[in-house]
This record gives sequence, structure tokens and C-alpha cells, in this order.
Amino acid sequence: MIAKTFAGLEDVLADELKKLGAEKIEILKRAVKFSGDKKLMYEANYWCRTALRILKPLDVFEVNNEKDLYNNIKKIKWWRYFDVEKTFAVKANISNTVFNNSNFVALKTKDAVVDLFREKLDKRPSISRENPDIVINVHIYKNDCTVSLDSSGRSLDKRGYKLFNGEAPVNEVLAAGMVLLSKWDKTTDFFDPMCGSGTILIEAALFAYNIPPGNYRQNFAFMNWEDFDPILWEKIIKESYLKFFDFEHKIIGGDISQKMCVIAYKNIKNAKLHKDIEIYKKAFEETFAYNDKVTIITNPPYGERLKTENIIELYKQIGDTLKKKYIGNAWIISSDMNALKHVGLKPAKKIPLYNGQLECRFVKFEVYKGSRKTK
Repeated sequence: MIAKTFAGLEDVLADELKKLGAEKIEILKRAVKFSGDKKLMYEANYWCRTALRILKPLDVFEVNNEKDLYNNIKKIKWWRYFDVEKTFAVKANISNTVFNNSNFVALKTKDAVVDLFREKLDKRPSISRENPDIVINVHIYKNDCTVSLDSSGRSLDKRGYKLFNGEAPVNEVLAAGMVLLSKWDKTTDFFDPMCGSGTILIEAALFAYNIPPGNYRQNFAFMNWEDFDPILWEKIIKESYLKFFDFEHKIIGGDISQKMCVIAYKNIKNAKLHKDIEIYKKAFEETFAYNDKVTIITNPPYGERLKTENIIELYKQIGDTLKKKYIGNAWIISSDMNALKHVGLKPAKKIPLYNGQLECRFVKFEVYKGSRKTK
């Protein structure tokens, strides 16, 4: 199988899959290849915080023209995988190949599948672009074509808990990845002082209580496959209830905007975590001093996504507030490399990540009382 993710999160996803029992793990570009049984495929969809989708390859073949593509797609015994009454869609990705249009590849694949069903059963499945039962994934690199079934359907970052977005939201998978990359060990409070719509807070809480990210979703594409095992799926869900953890510390979010605080609270309540996450309206520099160690992860405004009157001044203020009021580890994600230099603290770690199309740095600052030398 192949688990897709964002650039920079491959090692984190590989570790998640290993803990689930995956074998033959191989890290690829924005993906992890692995082996496992049906149970593992279900669990990967339900438990992996940093996976975008889980693909199950059906066939690999060489293509030199559209005839090769059509004939090889048509050789696959599609009726074994889904019923003719199910709707389907095709997603194609191409790179350095004889084809120059992914839509054309998707169209030829669709034609081959439809023609096969029509010849075999004298009926054809319908296409659904919005909400298909079955998603076929075609990946062509040079002359190598891999045809897979997408076991996830809707991308796995679509958790199902978010009702509203802010102006510059962090993707759920990226937020979860940052929590895992921070190595937060759950022995400190967790704080996001610029929480926006609350995504980082919710993902931190799901991790803290060991709640599977798939907990809120009602549907995965594998449920529409011919070999779907509802008894096995129900067993996985019931087993997850026994894996919930107690968490002894606080998860706190703040934002300068009353509107964003309301949005965050609504999302948190929809995730049924409103008793576990505190939200208050306050600018970061106005927060109370923290006497105990705290883990901070935040996504402050940066120029390409949110316009601020003085981005440099904002980042200086972030650094000053950290030095005056906090001890522990503070992580900041930003695409503004210049602004990050004005935090005024020496970075302990810099991790390249992408927030949408924006290349960012996820930067760790270690904050001490007194000087680091004294510490």
C-alpha cells in the first residue's frame, strides 16, 4: 500500500505506520510505501494522523501511448472490486511522461472501466465527481503506470470536526504533524496563543487523549468495496475506545480576535472537546506569565497569507513575550524567513514544511529562565 502525506512529514507517517504493525516500510517523496493486511489498511485510515490518503495498488504496467493505457486498464477485473451500481471517479497524476494532460489520462481510464462493465454485465457504473463511492487513482511517471484504489475517498485531513475556517487555516494533517514533530511528551500544558480556528489545539487534544483522527468520519471509500468486512471494522472501532488516555495537563488557546475565538470554540465543541480545551480572547503579549514549563505551537500571521501592518514588529513582540513570560519549548511555523530572524531567540531546530503552496520553516525555540549558560 501507499500512504500519501505532505513534504516533510514522511518520517512521522512512517513511524505511525510502524506502530500500527506495517512491514516493508519505504519512504518516498510525499508518501510512504508499506505492506500489511486488510486490518492494517482500515487502521491506517482510522489512526494515521499525518496520512492524506491510503492507496491500494492493483496493477503496474508500461505505457507508451493511449492504447497501452486503455487496454491495460481494461484488463483489470474491476467487477471484483466494486459493484456496477456504485458511482466512481478517476484521479490522475502524471510526471515526465508521453501524456501532457492528466484529465485526458483520467478520461481514458474512465472509458476503459465503463466499457469493461458494459461488455461484461451489459450495464455501466455512473460517474460522480462530487461524492463518488469508488475512487480510482492513476499515477504515471515516465513510462510506468500504477493503478490503485483509493481506500480513503475524501482526503483524510477532512476529519469531520471542523464547522468553520479562519482566514489562514492550518491543514489538519499539517497541524497533527507539527504536534508529532515537536515531540511533545504530554507532561506539560499545551498552548497556542494565536489559535485561529483551533485546528492545532484540536489535533493536540486528539493526540493527548489518543483519540483516532478518523473518529469523526462516517465514511471511508473501502466501505464501498466488494470485500468490505463490517465485522472487522466494528472491532477496530471498539478496540479504539480501550486505547483512550487520561491527560493531566491543560490545553489552552488564545487569540486577539473575538470572532476567531468564537469560531475556534464552535469547532472545538463540534469535536466534543470543549471540556478539554480552554479558549480566551487575549493578545499574546497580554497573557499572564507562566511559572511552569509549557509547550507552545503556533501559526502566527505571515505576509503571504495574512496582511499585518508590521510583520517584523509582530515577530519581535512574540520573541519578547516568550523571553519574559514563558519557559519550555516554543514552536513557530512561518513562511516569512526574514520575520523569523526577528524573534530574537536562537533556533534550536528548523524543519522545512509546506502550508498549502507556501514553503515554511517549523522552528523550535528553547526558552529558559535566566540565560541558557546558567541553565
